[in-house]
Amino acid sequence: MIFTIASFLCGNANSLDTLIAFRLLQGLAGGGLISTGQAILLETWPPSEVGMATALFGLGAVVGPTVGPTLGGLITDNLSWQWIFYVNIPVGAIAAFCVSTFVRESPKYGQGKRVDWWGIAFLAVGVGALQVVLEKGEDKDWFSTWWIVALTFTTIIAAICFVWRETSIDFPVVNFKILRHRSFAIGIFTSYALGVALYGSTFIFPVFCQNLLGFTAKQTGLILLPGGVATILCMPFVGNLLKKGVPAQFMSAAGFILFFIFCWMLYSSSLQSGTGDFFWPLIIRGIGMAILFVPLTTLAISDLKGPEIGQGTGLNNMMRQLGGSFGIAIMTTIIHIKTGVNRNILLENYNQYNPAFNDRANTLTQGFVAQGFPLSQAQQMANGALEGIVSKQTMLVTYNGMYLLIGFFTLICIPLIFFQPFKKAAPMPVDAH
Repeated sequence: MIFTIASFLCGNANSLDTLIAFRLLQGLAGGGLISTGQAILLETWPPSEVGMATALFGLGAVVGPTVGPTLGGLITDNLSWQWIFYVNIPVGAIAAFCVSTFVRESPKYGQGKRVDWWGIAFLAVGVGALQVVLEKGEDKDWFSTWWIVALTFTTIIAAICFVWRETSIDFPVVNFKILRHRSFAIGIFTSYALGVALYGSTFIFPVFCQNLLGFTAKQTGLILLPGGVATILCMPFVGNLLKKGVPAQFMSAAGFILFFIFCWMLYSSSLQSGTGDFFWPLIIRGIGMAILFVPLTTLAISDLKGPEIGQGTGLNNMMRQLGGSFGIAIMTTIIHIKTGVNRNILLENYNQYNPAFNDRANTLTQGFVAQGFPLSQAQQMANGALEGIVSKQTMLVTYNGMYLLIGFFTLICIPLIFFQPFKKAAPMPVDAH
């Protein structure tokens, strides 16, 4: 309910400071929804029905990311920015009603225990500072900016204090003792790796479509829609396969391989690529997502019991989000560096001693002269056109290289999955993105 109210307040914000404050409230309210939902799922459904419950929960988990880009494109093209927040209101109101009506109260594992406010504070400060560093570091030239240095130092100190606090009290907000489970210890790293790959590719694709190919936000959202539908359609099959005892390791490995195939197909993109060229790559990505999220989280927290479930789902989700933040920051930095390198390589052929360059320059110049421009102006316009071609080709080579990098990164993650013990028909918590 608080998330819904905060969405309304964000839409009615009359200044940037007010919007930031209401967005903070929205984040505080929504931060624990996924983890809480997963914990309720595992505590409520009997083991024999967890498979189908997981599939149904997974459908809900992917509907948002599926509809979101398309709906966001429509809103961006046709309505004001306030509607980005207003669309949350009816959905949030229905969700609040359903929760209050149908969800039973969970066991009070923490009844009588104090709240670890210092641990929460250290975690919030550390993660918040790290998020700002990762998002603004590239724009501010990283450690040449004093406040980036200060926030990095804050992150380190907060992390040290957080670990010390959580390992020295009897009521930690994050119980590091659950890392004794090998499946969970490895699982949070696979979730982190998934965040890097997933959010990294999600960050690159819309920028590639809109900045290089000239697609609108609406077109980009519609391109992404079929892949999301493929994810939704595959989720019930994933639940049934896990219920029948198909090892989650095999399914996760297949998901990473499909993600690599998606990246490999986009690696061959060109400036002439149209909307149809992305249909099958995104379908493959959608199927890969369906057989990645549920099995990976199944492997991570299948050994957790009682109060450890909530702790595990929360930490697992946080690690994936951090992976996404690191992934986007790393991608942004690499794009910045590789853009300069690729541009210098292309400019080696941008000179009057290259016959191909001379032919292209003369053709452009003659074309502008034929349109009635004086020769000197036509030559300047031809040089400008060639500069634009070089810039677009530079970005194309850079983005294609990033797809390939993400693809190989997903392949490297596969061996890690098989260090987790094999289990037959393990409980299947669902993960969301």
